[in-house]
Amino acid sequence: MKRFLIVLVLFVFHNTWSQVLIINELDPDTPSTDTAEFIELKSQTPNFPTDGYILVFFNGSSSGADSSYMVIDLDGYQTDNNGLLVIGSEGVYPFPQLLISENVIQNGADAVGIYQASVSDFPEGTLATQTNLIDAIVYGTNDADDTVLMSLLGETVQYNDNGTSSTQRSIQRFVDGMGVESYSTATPTPRRENDGSGTAINPIQISVAETQYDEGTSFDITFTSETNVTSDLNFTISLNNFGFNTSDFTGNTSLTILSGTNSTSTTITLTDDSDDEGDEVIKIKFLDLVEPIVPGNNFVEVRAVDNDFTVAAWGTPTNPTTGIVQSTQPNGYYDSLDGLSDLALRQALQDIIADPNVVRAQTYADVIDILMEADQNPANSNQVWLVYTEEGRPKLDLQTGSSNTGKWNREHTFPRSRGGFDNIEEDDIADGIDVFWTTKADSLRHGNSDAHALRAVDAVENSTRSNQHYGEYIGPVGTLGSFRGDVARSVLYMEIRYNGLEVVNGFPTATGQLGDLATLLDWHRNDPPDDFEMNRNNVVYNWQFNRNPFIDQPDLVEYIWGNNVGDVWDQPLSVDEIGLEELSLHPNPSKGRIYFEGSDIKSIEVYSVEGKQLRQFNSVENFVDLDLASGLYLIKLNNSNGFITRKIIIE
Repeated sequence: MKRFLIVLVLFVFHNTWSQVLIINELDPDTPSTDTAEFIELKSQTPNFPTDGYILVFFNGSSSGADSSYMVIDLDGYQTDNNGLLVIGSEGVYPFPQLLISENVIQNGADAVGIYQASVSDFPEGTLATQTNLIDAIVYGTNDADDTVLMSLLGETVQYNDNGTSSTQRSIQRFVDGMGVESYSTATPTPRRENDGSGTAINPIQISVAETQYDEGTSFDITFTSETNVTSDLNFTISLNNFGFNTSDFTGNTSLTILSGTNSTSTTITLTDDSDDEGDEVIKIKFLDLVEPIVPGNNFVEVRAVDNDFTVAAWGTPTNPTTGIVQSTQPNGYYDSLDGLSDLALRQALQDIIADPNVVRAQTYADVIDILMEADQNPANSNQVWLVYTEEGRPKLDLQTGSSNTGKWNREHTFPRSRGGFDNIEEDDIADGIDVFWTTKADSLRHGNSDAHALRAVDAVENSTRSNQHYGEYIGPVGTLGSFRGDVARSVLYMEIRYNGLEVVNGFPTATGQLGDLATLLDWHRNDPPDDFEMNRNNVVYNWQFNRNPFIDQPDLVEYIWGNNVGDVWDQPLSVDEIGLEELSLHPNPSKGRIYFEGSDIKSIEVYSVEGKQLRQFNSVENFVDLDLASGLYLIKLNNSNGFITRKIIIE
């Protein structure tokens, strides 16, 4: 009997390690914000390369249909001295060897499996399978058993993560003295054996007093190990991140924690240069730690605030200016509207702004780049201007994770749920201004990424507005309402641009309709277009090759929805140009010297096409030398009658 028992125990122990790689620990649901989710793999032997293996995550919900929702390629990684490999988000301590975004591991009932396969074998929505499966675990957070998912993966138990809103737990694998494998929940132990055995690691923590510092200031970075080191520990760090590099700071990046101690620090001084490079993110990271010394945290971000931001020649929406930024519409852009009224006017306008031979649609990810330019704060080029809350916000504070406090994101003035448009997978790719979709009036889905109707917004306020109609939603208490005309013109644009959308009176429930028209007309009349809005119209035009006509020609609103419905439209001559038509300049293109003819010119202002003032001449004869690089510029000619703006090309 004893001999039989020994044989049985050996069989169980051998069967436990029939796989070269197993799931050793899983924490799919960390308290509150899911910032420390992870999965830990274990190999039979330490320092095991995981090339050729993948992790596949399966969605056990009714909508997920027990199919894959995420795949992680393990090529290029290996387990550590204890045979452990942790895949997790930045909040995991000690720091994971393979970093993933926070809040991406679903709570359950779900599953994860190790496969000896290629990522391409599991496109999103692939049904769970045992083919090439190495190990799997089906889990939940107090969910009913997903028996179908268990069957598909050949599992008989669904394990429960018993964490609460205040107590973190993980599902952990244990092997008892007889070699019997079991799983239970306990306090998480990433990068450490669940039973406390194995080689002890000594994590080092990076700490900084503040999260941002101005150019020219100094700050300390402190490094603290969990336990005293037993010999001098030499290591190096890097602060480089995209444009931020060694030219942007001074300070020691080669450091030593002396034997018998557990900390050291370095002082970093940010270079105060004159370059307008925008705010930058310093990323503090270890370069050469060797086990058992491991990062406790890593990639710690600190913002370097640039003090060389530029201020535009025009004002913010709360301090508006007009007449500085001129429309960049092509000559004759709206000429086809003249002499038309009512439905014919509507159709002719749509033919311009939805022309499939001209107009382009960009991805929803591209909209971020568009808004960083179109909604740039005129008072600080390092910020975007937020609709509704009427304030600047650093461009770097774009929301990228689950936390939205102090962040900005993209607001659909015509809510997606009411418009009936949403993301597709390709929308997640920012492929730049020169890659685009062909689009037309029936391309309603492209309303999802139409930058004329998207604005930078405080992320919390975006949630507050939700999909409310305007009139139900009037903005935060205490603001000036400087956004009201802007959002009115943006949603009125959407009605003309896309078939299937309509702005109506009241608060409708039908998909495709948005209210309240009467409110929006009132907003349009009381908050006319300003330079900020004209500039963003110009910027969006550069990307989409169409314009919001109600910014260029605000009176059109009355002819389509307001007091002049049924009247014949005739494009007015700009008030600024009356009495100035005789002004001219030549040559154009030019090598740099520009001659003028016509009325006496009092002053000249030269702007980039983005609206940044580059030159000003307050005393003008019959020519000026611009001394500018080759490109397209705007010249504003001022005389006693007013001003006129002309485009000029410098060769």
